[in-house]
Amino acid sequence: MKTVAAYMMLKMAGKSGTADEISAVITAAGGEADADAVAKLVADMAGKNIDEILASGMDMIKDIKVGGGGGGGGGGGGGGEEAAKEEEVVEEEEIDMSGGMDMFGGEEGTGDY
Repeated sequence: MKTVAAYMMLKMAGKSGTADEISAVITAAGGEADADAVAKLVADMAGKNIDEILASGMDMIKDIKVGGGGGGGGGGGGGGEEAAKEEEVVEEEEIDMSGGMDMFGGEEGTGDY
């Protein structure tokens, strides 16, 4: 994924997206470039227009509906159960910050502002 991200950043900057450029971006970000993955991406993108590829990808996903769909009624193939399992809600623990703490280092309630 980092290889594709580096390639996209280079293209947005108007660069050609060579293997050396991609590796340099990944290294500059503190990562390690996988030479095989970089070479494969460069070979796959050779002669292709990135704008056309992105446009065709958007056409492919434009009709995907996100969320909703509880299966409604009976016999719908169990889609509602699958969605319910995937949508587990993680509750965050609330922290009581109301007492015993003065952000400014003074004693609470002294009024030294």
